[in-house]
Amino acid sequence: MIDLRRLQVLRVLREEGTVTATARALYLTPSAVSQQLRLLSREIGADLLQPEGRRVRLTPAAHIVLEHADAIAAEWERTRADLAAHSGGAVGQVRVGGFATSFGSLLAPAAARIRDSHPRLEVRLRETDIDDSLRLLLAEQADIAILPVPGTPPLDDPRFDQRVLLDDPQDLVVPAAHAFAERDSVRLAETAHETWIAPHHDQFQLIEVACAAAGFAPRVAHEAAEWNSVLTLVSHGLGICLLPRLATISPDHHVVRIPLRDKPAPSRSVLTCVRRGSRAQPAIAAVLQALEEVARSRQGG
Repeated sequence: MIDLRRLQVLRVLREEGTVTATARALYLTPSAVSQQLRLLSREIGADLLQPEGRRVRLTPAAHIVLEHADAIAAEWERTRADLAAHSGGAVGQVRVGGFATSFGSLLAPAAARIRDSHPRLEVRLRETDIDDSLRLLLAEQADIAILPVPGTPPLDDPRFDQRVLLDDPQDLVVPAAHAFAERDSVRLAETAHETWIAPHHDQFQLIEVACAAAGFAPRVAHEAAEWNSVLTLVSHGLGICLLPRLATISPDHHVVRIPLRDKPAPSRSVLTCVRRGSRAQPAIAAVLQALEEVARSRQGG
């Protein structure tokens, strides 16, 4: 009989690449991870790891095991969902990770709904980037991740169940004194000669694609990782940028948000992501429903 916990260690090792990183992700010691993998090799009757410098390489036998391990993990999640539905319903704790701009518009309102409607269900929120969200899900340190596209794994990834929560349109953000500031809307092509602020990688990819569709490449003067920094640069007249509608603007930022008239307008999808098979767990389903209700209210549905 194979121990499911050892299969989980192997799945996390595939993602992390090293025994040390796997131990950190699973809150184990490296020696405990190594022991679990040795025992799994003994149970299977085949070597799973090949040393390669400071790292380890998965053997062909390990890849065969992993092909089945993802399906086994999904089936176990469905079993847990059935047991939870039978025994307690929507109770316990659900851990949700999300990117920064999802907090004020999605995660905090959904958590407040759950607090009022499900007093026996606790939602714990954690700000994460995409890679960390997926690692936390895989290591069972999170139950739901909110992910933006681009940047997510393929929709047919056997480890995760991903579904669109809402579309997040992009607006142009300019200094309050800019010539566009009094406009009701702008075509992106009108910004071809403007100076741009480059935000974090995935967002700038979206900007580059949108600008290319409008017939130009953005001329970048400054780069910033956080939206607060981007908006500070814009408010000082150092450039313009596209801002997701989920992102909020502080009154301290003297900028103006302007919708784009382009058809189709630049937009990104925001997804909910859970471990495959876990979506039916009553507690997880309740939080997902609250998120969907908040998303519908934002989009006027």
